[in-house]
Amino acid sequence: MFTKISEAIKEIKNGKSIILVDDENEENSGVILTLSDNITKEKINFMAKHGSGIMYVALKEDRFEELNLPKLVDGSGIKSRVEYSISLDHESTSSGVSAEDKATTIKMLIKQGETRRNFRIPGSIFPRKAINGGVLKRADNLEAAVDIAILSGSYPSAVITQILNEDGTLSNLNDIKELAEKYQLSVVSIEDLIAYRRERECYVTKEAEANLPTEYGDFRMVGFVNRLNGEHHVALVKGDINEEDKVLVRVHSECLTGDAFHSLKCDCGEQLAAALSTIEKEGKGVLLYLRQEGRGIGLINKIKAYKLQEEGLDTEEANIALGFPADMRDYGIGAQILSELKVKKIRLMTNNPKKLIGLKGHGIEVVERVPLIMDTNLHNERYFKTKKEKMGHLY
Repeated sequence: MFTKISEAIKEIKNGKSIILVDDENEENSGVILTLSDNITKEKINFMAKHGSGIMYVALKEDRFEELNLPKLVDGSGIKSRVEYSISLDHESTSSGVSAEDKATTIKMLIKQGETRRNFRIPGSIFPRKAINGGVLKRADNLEAAVDIAILSGSYPSAVITQILNEDGTLSNLNDIKELAEKYQLSVVSIEDLIAYRRERECYVTKEAEANLPTEYGDFRMVGFVNRLNGEHHVALVKGDINEEDKVLVRVHSECLTGDAFHSLKCDCGEQLAAALSTIEKEGKGVLLYLRQEGRGIGLINKIKAYKLQEEGLDTEEANIALGFPADMRDYGIGAQILSELKVKKIRLMTNNPKKLIGLKGHGIEVVERVPLIMDTNLHNERYFKTKKEKMGHLY
């Protein structure tokens, strides 16, 4: 039932509305989304008929701040996590309640030169601020709405309303499917939008470069910054690389306990050493060192996970018990760094099939998987077993 993001972008660019959900979970509710550029009284009426009646206009941070609209606060005077404006109507409307008036207010919110003094409060439309970076920074309807508008080449703003059933209850995915089929609306997910952007956009920048002699050999160390969250990542490069080379690559996620303290609970430090040694012998290759400790949950949570493992949980169960997915690592950032290094074809040193999938995009082709298998010890036997039986690692 889900439409490809590329197809949905074409449809919404041509004036159609679409339905947006988080992912394929059957319990998910959804919103109707219409570009602010394309809003009409007919579209407002449709959204009002099948939605909650409350319409939010997602605006980029700069436009939201430029309008200088009064912010909505709770009784304590504290701003909400997501910034709303107090509801408003444009001064040119009558009551502000009709579909035509609402459409006018929305069009005036994105019109250059319109400012706070041109709107009455309270009103019928709620402007909301979408943060810069879109769904790659925060996976929310607001950010998705602005992202879709930008991808369609339209003004970066869209109108959304929560879908309700006729009895007033929130819709789920089955209800949404019926509505979509009845009115021939495309359904897209924020999950797919995130994947679409990660495959096509580069949000890393090369910031520094220096030679690094190591006990394994001499490498060129290149530092990158993720512009969305400020994370720092490093590539150790051996030899001169051109786009036709089938480059030996290791994508290594930071493991302080294994890499620096030589923990026996995992094989990360051994894999790091083996990868650098193998690249040195090859005479050409790249080791990516991604700063995503503990499968992405961070160092402190990793220590908490260690404690839960002492109490009987395995490594996957411990992450889930702490409220995280089994693996939160983002390998898309690795694909972007490789692309920046002009690496196009790779022979990937890994036992993890998810890395093969995660590195797709940005023109990266995995031509071979090179196993990187370490010996077990008394402390990591269960760790190996969990990776093989639950996470699909190949041994």
